[in-house]
Amino acid sequence: MKYLSEYRDPKLAKAYIERLHNITTQPWKIMEVCGGQTHSLVKNGILEMLPENIRMIHGPGCPVCVTPLGLIDKAVYLAENQNVTLCSFGDMLRVPGSQKSLLEVKANGGDVRILYSPLEAVSLAEENPAKEVVFFAVGFETTAPANALAVEHAAKRGLKNFSILASHVLVQPGISAILADEETQIDGFLAAGHVCTIMGYDEYYPLVEQFKVPMVVTGFEPVDLLQGILMTVEQLENGHAELQNQYSRVVRREGNPAAQAVMQRIFQTVDREWRGIGTIPQ
Repeated sequence: MKYLSEYRDPKLAKAYIERLHNITTQPWKIMEVCGGQTHSLVKNGILEMLPENIRMIHGPGCPVCVTPLGLIDKAVYLAENQNVTLCSFGDMLRVPGSQKSLLEVKANGGDVRILYSPLEAVSLAEENPAKEVVFFAVGFETTAPANALAVEHAAKRGLKNFSILASHVLVQPGISAILADEETQIDGFLAAGHVCTIMGYDEYYPLVEQFKVPMVVTGFEPVDLLQGILMTVEQLENGHAELQNQYSRVVRREGNPAAQAVMQRIFQTVDREWRGIGTIPQ
C-alpha cells in the first residue's frame, strides 16, 4: 500500500534506530506534541529501541485531555435538559466533569448520542425539529473544519434547532506557552502532522526563531516517527535550530486554505483554558 507500507518497513526503521545510536552523544529531551504520535510510539515499541540519552516527553496534544472541566459541566447540563439531544464523539462520554460524566447522564436516561460525524447531528436536527440538537465539538485544527461545515450546512437548511458547544484548541499557542515557561527543559519538538495538514507550518517559524529549538513536522507511522526523531537529533547534535517537514507526502507549507477559510467564517479566536496549562491567549 503506497505511502503506508513503506513507512512500516522494519529494515528502514532499524536503519534509523542504528543511526540514532551512532550520532547521539548527550541527553536530549524531545516532545511529540500529538497524542496520536504518543500512541504510535508506545504501540510500536519505539521508546524501548531509542538510545538511553533520548527521552521522549509526551505532549498535551489530546483534545479529550485538554478540554476544561467547565465545558464538560456545560455539556452535562445541556444533556440533562429533556428538550436537548446532546451529540458527541464516543471518547468524550467517560471524561468526568465536576459532578458526573456524559456517560452517567446517558445511563440515567439523558438523550446522549454517540456520532461519528457532525453532519450526523445536522441530519438528526432536521429529523427532530421539536428537539434542540447540540453537537459537543472538541478537538484541534483537524476537527474544527468539519464542525464549521456542519454549522454552515445547518444554516443552509434553515435549521434553528442545531448548535454546537465548541471546545476547539489551537496547537501553536499551546506550544508557545510551554516554551515560554521558565521551567521547560525541552530540546526539540515533533510537530503534529495532521494539524499541519490543515494549518501548514509557517506559524512555527517564529517559535523556532524566538526559542532556538528544532521543530520537525512529523507523521504517525513508525518510520515517520523515527525519521522525525532522527532529524531533530541531527539538528541538536550539530547545534542547529530549524523547522523541517518530515511529513512532506501529506503536509504543504500553506496547509489547506479551504479548511482554514471555513474555520475563519464560523469561529472566532479567543483566550482559551487548556487543562493542565491554564489560560492561553488567542
